[in-house]
Amino acid sequence: MNELLAAQHHTSNNRAELEASSVCGCFHCTQMFAPSEIVAWSGLNMDNFDDPEAPNAETALCPRCGNESVIGDKSGFDIDPNFLNRMQQAWFQKTTIIRRPSSKK
Repeated sequence: MNELLAAQHHTSNNRAELEASSVCGCFHCTQMFAPSEIVAWSGLNMDNFDDPEAPNAETALCPRCGNESVIGDKSGFDIDPNFLNRMQQAWFQKTTIIRRPSSKK
């Protein structure tokens, strides 16, 4: 699996992993911060929209930009500016380096 695709899987339901991390980063705004700076968590999506407990889920919101693109070093990835920039380019730029395979005709 592509490294950046594998890393993206660490951005949801990640509260325990982030709280165990030494450093976290957001690949939307590319800022780094301590896990203790995360004060908001979400988890609401179309699959659990009617669940009253969904807003109390375990997905971190970035303390800088509010996006759900937070990853910690306990994910196994080095959280540094280079990595965050690569992730930002892969997930938020118009030209992405992660593409779904085209269907064969």
